[in-house]
Amino acid sequence: MSEKTPRKTGRAYSNYVLGVLVLVYIFNFIDRNILSILAEDIKADLGITDAQIGFLYGTVFAVFYAVFGIPLARFADVWSRRSLIAIGLSFWSAMTAASGLARSFPVLAACRIGVGIGEASASPAAYSMLSDYYPPRLRATVIAIYASGVYIGAGIGLVLGGYILDTWAAAYPTDPPFGLKGWQVAFMMVGIPGLFMAAWVRTLREPIRGISEGLVTKEHPAPFRLLGSEMMAVIPPFNLYGLRHHPKPLIVNLSSALVFSLVAWGLILLTGSVAQWITTAVGVYATFSWVQSLKIRDPATFEMMFRSKSFIYTMLAFPSMAFVGYGAGFWIPPLLMRMHDVSAAEIGLYIGLGAAAGGFLGITLGGILADYLKQKFPSGRLVLGYIVVFGKVPLLLLLLYSESLVVAFWLSFLMTIPSACGGGVPPSTAADLVMPRMRAVAGAYYILINTFLGLALGPYVMGQLSDMFHAGGMNDADALRTAIAVSTLTLIPALFFLFMAQRHLPRDEATRLERARALGEPVEELQAA
Repeated sequence: MSEKTPRKTGRAYSNYVLGVLVLVYIFNFIDRNILSILAEDIKADLGITDAQIGFLYGTVFAVFYAVFGIPLARFADVWSRRSLIAIGLSFWSAMTAASGLARSFPVLAACRIGVGIGEASASPAAYSMLSDYYPPRLRATVIAIYASGVYIGAGIGLVLGGYILDTWAAAYPTDPPFGLKGWQVAFMMVGIPGLFMAAWVRTLREPIRGISEGLVTKEHPAPFRLLGSEMMAVIPPFNLYGLRHHPKPLIVNLSSALVFSLVAWGLILLTGSVAQWITTAVGVYATFSWVQSLKIRDPATFEMMFRSKSFIYTMLAFPSMAFVGYGAGFWIPPLLMRMHDVSAAEIGLYIGLGAAAGGFLGITLGGILADYLKQKFPSGRLVLGYIVVFGKVPLLLLLLYSESLVVAFWLSFLMTIPSACGGGVPPSTAADLVMPRMRAVAGAYYILINTFLGLALGPYVMGQLSDMFHAGGMNDADALRTAIAVSTLTLIPALFFLFMAQRHLPRDEATRLERARALGEPVEELQAA
């Protein structure tokens, strides 16, 4: 079947596609999250700190994941989404396997960059595909089911990583084959199967763009040219080329680059983390440049996203929650290993199974509840944000200060349920606030902010605080525990953002088509069959 031949399919095939995309997301998070259970061995082997491990897991991955996610999402809005996902899966799987060849911190960081770029292709394209395969009334439920791959994959990554570490160490206590350590073998074993999965994804059918809402979306005449211009918009210094005929935006851009550089310099002096803040500053600057460029190149998409207060506040509320979610999720396995002196296999098994089961329950039931509440009142989906905060924090604090490992395992499972329940809300809300041709880029912007605030900063900041408390005299377990507990204070602004999003959502959503028409956007509805 041709790339350009869309097909309308029934519910059974839609469910099949959903199942395949869930598997893709599982692979995504196995490859991403396995670093958590491998962290202690990597630290010992490469001689690095908690902050550097947080940088590897969070910042260096997250910045490239987020920045490349925007142009790849724009590409997904005009090209074959199933092909884009397949190519990305092949690339990130190859880079995960290549991580097993790393013998130094810089090489491992370079591999993590590759994993981040590859994984950036998946979710925006998947959000867009699923929004066309299912009607809007099921959107949060379907996206939540897709997002359950986060927790299943993260859990499997912990189980597999711990098992491989202990099995390899038992089989080869000295002189392992080719000098490979257990953590290196683990990267190879989880990366290679993704190459075969990519071939399966390529067989999926491409749905008609906009069909679920009865809206016509015209085919883009030059998708690869669009990809090139989007890449130019985010990669310094090429981003300046697109501003060459716009003096005022060019001055603003260069001024912002100076400000971001000065802030990064100050944070480097404060923390000593050169790579962390240079990488973060480049990512923030690239994001700023892309938003600025979008306003010039596609003002309708810019206006639909950034003139919607509910969109902006939603994009701040849930990523602020992710700061604690990503950070605690990464550091809890190493914390329990330090506190209770148990093996990686045991921690990986019980925390991994709890994360997979609790995450699947939480995000799936949360998606169903979000769609139910949406039918009751316009901002109903956002209620799930309050459940995330008030359900997660007490259980997290109990886990951190529990003296029983068994109790900690159960609390980890229980905590994952409310923590996961809001996962389908931001992308489904974003899809409801923009036009079909803008869905992937709106979803990618959520992923970008979620990645910066949650993944790039959460694990690193907790690791940096842990190093600081440890230097102040705490043992390594108490230092890490205190760092995680203190970081829960970031949930206070999250509640404010959530409240503001609820205030503005009903009007923004009700005026979506009216706003689009006023921006010159063609709003053509399909005739009923």
